[in-house]
Amino acid sequence: MPLSFRRHGRARAASLAIATLAAGLALVGGGPAAPSVAGSTSTRPLATSSVTVVRGKGDREVAFYRGRAGEALLTTSVSAPGVDWSQAGNESAVVSVYVDKHYATDVVITSAAPVQRQFALGYLRRGHHTLRFHYATSRSPSDQGVARLSALRVRTVTATSPSYAAVRNAPVLYGRNVAFYGDKFQNNHTDTPLIAWHQVLPAATPGHHVIEYTVVWSNEDGGTSTGQLMAQWGRTTDIEWVYRVEVDARGRRVPGTGVIQAAGHATSPFTGTYDGTHPRIETCTGNNNVCSAVDDPMRFALSTRESLPAGQPREYEMDRHPWTYQVMAREMVREGKLEAPADPATPQPSDQRDYLYVAVDHDTDPAGSAAGIGLVVDVQLVGDPTTYSSNHGIPQWIVNRNGPAATTVELPPGTTAADIASISVTRVPLFSSDNGAVLTVTRLRRAFLLGPDYLPQASIASWTGSVTLSTDSPSAVLWSAS
Repeated sequence: MPLSFRRHGRARAASLAIATLAAGLALVGGGPAAPSVAGSTSTRPLATSSVTVVRGKGDREVAFYRGRAGEALLTTSVSAPGVDWSQAGNESAVVSVYVDKHYATDVVITSAAPVQRQFALGYLRRGHHTLRFHYATSRSPSDQGVARLSALRVRTVTATSPSYAAVRNAPVLYGRNVAFYGDKFQNNHTDTPLIAWHQVLPAATPGHHVIEYTVVWSNEDGGTSTGQLMAQWGRTTDIEWVYRVEVDARGRRVPGTGVIQAAGHATSPFTGTYDGTHPRIETCTGNNNVCSAVDDPMRFALSTRESLPAGQPREYEMDRHPWTYQVMAREMVREGKLEAPADPATPQPSDQRDYLYVAVDHDTDPAGSAAGIGLVVDVQLVGDPTTYSSNHGIPQWIVNRNGPAATTVELPPGTTAADIASISVTRVPLFSSDNGAVLTVTRLRRAFLLGPDYLPQASIASWTGSVTLSTDSPSAVLWSAS
């Protein structure tokens, strides 16, 4: 039984394991359908299930009723005819959403094809409410002028829901306006926030827990290079935790415990203001670190109700929301960060449809040796003697963190799943000296290519077992097509 955070009444079994708590947190959004959650109202379509907002044609309003008080989440399928994130000056249409005259969130719509999104509306009392949708002309780089939001639904997460504490304490993220990258509204065309989630961590105080919130941006204009991102992280999105806070057994914030990931990846106290129970933070560096001071006009209240399953790499959340790969790839095309013509023999990144996206589990022994020894994934193709490696032969591009991790292997353009003969792993020292640590690989979680539309195709391979890589035996085949 998961721990249920309550506003009133006795808190349940605060000594339950963190894993049990995390498993009990309900999921909403892309991926498998979520089970029903005791204590939260069902997701219901609104009286008006879709709206179209047009530049200069006035706002659209939708009335709805909530039978119980709680934190409200808006789910909708968004599209904007003619908009294309890969085209400069036509990247997005932006709709600002208000609930009961309160500014809730901006919705950056990046394509003409519908994409399901989920946003937080904040705490709503039982009763009648109004959503207002405004076509934000000054924030929309595209001149197409039309935005559609269909399948509008509102879910109320009540105080008896296992995920109430996570939703109640989630941050609201404001946009980036770092002068080096332009003026305001930077996130309408670059490094835009896509999805968010939370994880439950242990706390020193018995009965308390720490909730950590993570955001995925479409890229990072500053920081790690594109090629290194693909080799070490298996993507060119940027994934960063942004806020942590300790909560008591009833899910209430413990004063003074909030921290943010500040510039330079420093963990710093949160010193800003709140919108109700939600801390207000802002993206304030080119590599998407945050600060407590808020002065940007754009606001992103992404739903954080999803919880990353134990043992999964963070990229799993992108897999659950495959449209994030589309935005990621189209941004690379528009920003000219890709090599053309593509050549897998060079470390320069190419069209992201040329890569195999792999996730593996591994650890090093003795403990703490991960910094000195890392993992490389190798791919062989049918009838091709070349070995294609995730790090392009660069030691600094190895995967040198323990646990579940994602990487990519660049392959010749046009490679299909049927062309892949085998997937191997190799132990590679980060430095010229080898500390002798062994590396144990226990799982190949998935291996997929992107389709013509940049969406992930079905995984072609998986494997579970145990292989130990050492100086004497540095490589092993995990999967073979034969």
